[in-house]
Amino acid sequence: MSKTYLEVLPDPKRVIEGLRDTGYQIETAIEDIIDNSIAAEATKIDVRLEMDHEGNIEVFIADNGYGMNESDLINAMRYGSRVHPSPTSLGKFGLGLKTASTAFCRELSVISKDKKTEKPVKASWDLDHVARVGKWELAISSPTTDELERLRSVAGDSSGTLVIWRKVDRLIKTYSDPGGIHARRALEKVVEGLIEHSSMVYQRFLDHTDTRAPNIEISINGRKIESYNPFVPEESDCVAEENVTVEINGGKEAVITVRAFILPTKWDFSSPEAYSKSRYSNQNQGIYVYRENRLIYGPGWLKMFAQEPHFTSLRVEFSFDHRLDDAFHIDIKKSQIILNEDLHKWLKEEFLPPLRREAEQRYRRGKKKEAGDTSKNLHDGSNVSIHEKIDDVSESSVTSVDPDRGEAVVTGRHGSSRIKISIRPAQKPGQVHVQPVQSIQDGLLWEPCIIDRNKAVRINTSHEYYSKVYLPNSNSGTTILGLDYLLWALCEAEVSTVNERTQKFFEEMRREVSRILRVLVEDLPEPAEDDTE
Repeated sequence: MSKTYLEVLPDPKRVIEGLRDTGYQIETAIEDIIDNSIAAEATKIDVRLEMDHEGNIEVFIADNGYGMNESDLINAMRYGSRVHPSPTSLGKFGLGLKTASTAFCRELSVISKDKKTEKPVKASWDLDHVARVGKWELAISSPTTDELERLRSVAGDSSGTLVIWRKVDRLIKTYSDPGGIHARRALEKVVEGLIEHSSMVYQRFLDHTDTRAPNIEISINGRKIESYNPFVPEESDCVAEENVTVEINGGKEAVITVRAFILPTKWDFSSPEAYSKSRYSNQNQGIYVYRENRLIYGPGWLKMFAQEPHFTSLRVEFSFDHRLDDAFHIDIKKSQIILNEDLHKWLKEEFLPPLRREAEQRYRRGKKKEAGDTSKNLHDGSNVSIHEKIDDVSESSVTSVDPDRGEAVVTGRHGSSRIKISIRPAQKPGQVHVQPVQSIQDGLLWEPCIIDRNKAVRINTSHEYYSKVYLPNSNSGTTILGLDYLLWALCEAEVSTVNERTQKFFEEMRREVSRILRVLVEDLPEPAEDDTE
């Protein structure tokens, strides 16, 4: 059966417009272009996002890489350009420059100069022109004086490339005053996010002490980007390291490096500045995937686990090179990775579980210390308030105490009773009614005590009720007062009415209530870091 082959060209307008919707975020779009600069062996990359008085936004990305002549530039602007000669290149599909750019703008221009070319060359895609003529017409023109100066400011008189976005229509939302303060603040927010993200994505390139990647300098709107290492090696513990050999096509092998780090708890960092620089938060836990030393995914758990506060301190490095691209299904945006079944199972069932247990144990120890530190001044208001009202609410008084025997005589409207009770000194001046402590026998939430002849309540800061109810409300003085009032009132009532015959019943009641509360709060969320600051 014979076949006839016809060349059926895609509709330029529909294709070029459709490729605008490939799902780029501004960070991944800009970084896709930076990848091209690194592939061109640039050592200096300058990014500018500018807005004029009418609200028109333009983006400029200049580098001092080896540049392109006219033929190379036309190929680079082709959708599906020829593959990069180096397999280690951060560029992969020949689409990134175009799709990343037109996801946010309707006019993309590239000006470039190689070492042999006397004058830079310029090529532009104008989506409005393509739609109007219905053809894949790439504009070739001469750069303007301003464009040449922008390129020269980074590349000097040597080689380099300048990427320009004009007709930017998808970067920020439309404002009633396009060039006003709200639009400018929105653009500033984009810039700040880009700076933060790039510092992590290109950490190994920006850190000149890191020998795994070539050294580069990146600046965004005049700010030099400092490297951010999410594993904070100077503060954290490297608790596991594995080099996993993977077979690839042709019987060849490639190595994956997997390393796990556990960061200190907030209270164990060497300084508040170190804690702040670590970006310690629930959102930053998980696996960080690096391809050719460039972060392409993370943080996250690759759909293995949910992000939970217990594992905030656990961060895992997963590094591989270009040879595993096909095995891991790297997408156009270089923002996705799909593990094969064996590797996924090994990570989830063998490598990560003991590390997660260790991270959880450290978290709980840290929370215990945190609760103790937070509680030092948390109950000051309650002590003052109860002291002011004590004469109005109390119908009994402590007439004598025997610290050696742990006994006190309490006299009320029903007479005097000698009771067994904890007798404690004040931990700080004025703390004679509500006293936070790190533990109480049998894990009880609270117990009555006598402090300086005052009937008081000791509250166990290690009890789950304290960490999940008290601490999240530490910034609400009224809530803390209410919780303290309740526990103190229970102790006041117990001390005022208890006798030798009923004491064991009160003790059993406290034990049972503490148990029930522990169970009830199991499903409550752990307090966020901000809740206890």
